[in-house]
Amino acid sequence: MFRKFVLLMLGMALALSACTSSGSATPESTKGAAALTKIRLPMGYIPNVQYAPFYVAVDKGYFAEEGIEIEFDYSFETDGIALVGAGELPFTVASGEQVLLARAQGLPVVYTFAWYQQFPISVVSAPELNITQPADLKGHVIGLPGLFGANYIGLEALLFEGGLKDSDVTLEAVGFNQVEAYASGQKDVVVGYTANEPIVLAAQQFKFNEMRVSDYVQLTANGIVSNEKTIAEHPELVRGMARALARGMADTIADPDAAYEICKKYVENLSQADEKVQKQVLLTSIELWKADHIGLSDPQAWSNMNDLLVKMGQLSTPLDVSKAFTNDFVP
Repeated sequence: MFRKFVLLMLGMALALSACTSSGSATPESTKGAAALTKIRLPMGYIPNVQYAPFYVAVDKGYFAEEGIEIEFDYSFETDGIALVGAGELPFTVASGEQVLLARAQGLPVVYTFAWYQQFPISVVSAPELNITQPADLKGHVIGLPGLFGANYIGLEALLFEGGLKDSDVTLEAVGFNQVEAYASGQKDVVVGYTANEPIVLAAQQFKFNEMRVSDYVQLTANGIVSNEKTIAEHPELVRGMARALARGMADTIADPDAAYEICKKYVENLSQADEKVQKQVLLTSIELWKADHIGLSDPQAWSNMNDLLVKMGQLSTPLDVSKAFTNDFVP
């Protein structure tokens, strides 16, 4: 779901004057009083059960109760961070490293709601290699999509935790074909999403060891990102977005089976998919979302991400992370 951050030079910003405060807006369907504020939300990935909280919140009318109508944008061509940073869109789904890299480029983006509490990346390795901790990666060839995105960020975090450098391993780009690379024996070690590649490989009866990034370091993962202008001028819109998603998350966590049924309305061909695998994807995702306080950002996770990006050379100097996120709108 995370994509390589690419800074775009954007033209005229779309006026946000239409984004009026939702306050205690009444859904159109009940009174028809005021039109809903339509929000195009870049998702960064294709329709998937991992978006269950969003689907639940739409299906149950939680967004509508906040005066919001959501249009999901699944296009990989849409650079949500750049559009939000330029003020063309009020929100996007993005991860912590994207926010910090954008702010380093002068884009006034702000992370307003933590969807994932744990960084959702794992390293899968052949059992005979006996890789059980980060230091064990030394000397191995590791397959990953490329030197970008969450897979790369997560792997680098594990290497640093194990006292290793890139020169201690061999990184090879395999595209988003980690399952095929491992299953065919081309790669004995691959990096993938915790709620994806390990589940698919297990369903295909492959044996492997799994090492989760979240077991070793807290990093800020996917959440809702807005910008300073929207926060200043339309705080109730930001608050309404957070309230609706928090309710969708709570319902999904409480009743995954019901959430899965709702997903069938939004994910094409889900009814024909392997239900056991897809439900496990959802349950594993829920593990990564759970928190004592849904939506709350962990300042230490932001600090860790900041330090990691500096070590990787993606940031020349540390940023003031207090400006990169806010918990003021978390219900």
